[in-house]
Amino acid sequence: MHHYYYDGPGGAPAGGQPPQAVEEKELPVQAEPEPEQAVKRRPRKNRSERGAAAVLLGMTLVLGVLAVVLALQAKPMDVSAWLPSEDYGESTNPQTVIVDLELERYPNGGGTTLTLVDRPGTEPLSFQETYQQVSPSVVSITALLPMGSSQGTGVVMTADGYIITNAHVIEGAFRADVSLEDGRSFQAKLVGSDKITDLAVLKVEAENLTPAVFGDSDQMVVGDTVVAIGNPMGEQLRGTMTDGILSAINRDMEVDGNTMTLLQTTAALNTGNSGGALVNDQGQIIGITNMKLISNVSDNTLEGLGFAIPTTTVKPVVDALIADGVVTGRPTLGVTVRGMSQAEKEEFGVDQGILVISVAAGSGADGKLEEGDVLLTANGAPLNSADDLLAIRDKLQVGDAIEFQVDRGGEGLAVTVELVEQYQLEG
Repeated sequence: MHHYYYDGPGGAPAGGQPPQAVEEKELPVQAEPEPEQAVKRRPRKNRSERGAAAVLLGMTLVLGVLAVVLALQAKPMDVSAWLPSEDYGESTNPQTVIVDLELERYPNGGGTTLTLVDRPGTEPLSFQETYQQVSPSVVSITALLPMGSSQGTGVVMTADGYIITNAHVIEGAFRADVSLEDGRSFQAKLVGSDKITDLAVLKVEAENLTPAVFGDSDQMVVGDTVVAIGNPMGEQLRGTMTDGILSAINRDMEVDGNTMTLLQTTAALNTGNSGGALVNDQGQIIGITNMKLISNVSDNTLEGLGFAIPTTTVKPVVDALIADGVVTGRPTLGVTVRGMSQAEKEEFGVDQGILVISVAAGSGADGKLEEGDVLLTANGAPLNSADDLLAIRDKLQVGDAIEFQVDRGGEGLAVTVELVEQYQLEG
């Protein structure tokens, strides 16, 4: 087993080691009081320029353990057949070309929604019966990227071609091809994608597909038998089923500063299972598989720690993506902050506060807050951790504002920042 799987568009770094820099998320929850990120500091009179060393490890859960999504690593391939011929001649190496292409969009609206059905009180299906019922609804997805390709799994939602998968499966792709169990293949269009929940909806122009039956994950309990059906390692092992139990429900897992509430299962999951089906003993989809825990320490082996997005999360997100292409109603400040050590507070000359690490372009904080600012209070409440600010933000809505007292290089400022839609800041 590789100790680290990285599914970004650029593939894994040489040697299979985790990348040293990861995308920062707004207001990541950081351990206190140790500093997590060094920032540029404005000169202050009669104060030293000591800086606190800092490192952000985006997917580390506990020492030596990583939570990783399950898309296959991007593989180099000749993508010239899909690139515009007028832009790239025969002599051009497509693997060195930077192209600005995106998945073709499918029109939103139309009223299609995901239906969750109650768990029946009938006898459980056998593993064979479960596979026969569900496997026609599980598809293979090949995402073409400017620098290669990756593979994942999807689940058929409707007979006319709506397909649910993970957002990371198609992230950065300019084309997505869907292959059905019966051998048919279709080029998919993007209905919508949501990084926060790691869900995406694709649409293929097809008829008479076999839609899966989606159950209510809230009706599951720890110890229930489940199976996972997907494409571990891609096309080579397509249509693989593994069995296990639900190990935990409502498991909070943090990936790149974003907390996801997931189902935990012992059913074996591997790269390529992303976007696949977690199924109960009635043949109902109760989760979309998306990640697992692995060890980055050679002598620490982890088994049976897979995770899936529960259908009670899937339904509202999928409904929103089909209707609007995005999930609305998530207010964000657009800043990344962390707590400060006592030594830093003394250096900055403050008794409390949290440090601004970065400000997202186009956010309400853009042009108002700056890297290196110390946020002292928010709406009159003292700030000492990212959680303090999150608690205030989570009570507000898009369009509301937060009034900050800010220390900027020893100068006190009053700054008002309006909350904006989070999807508007996602690139």
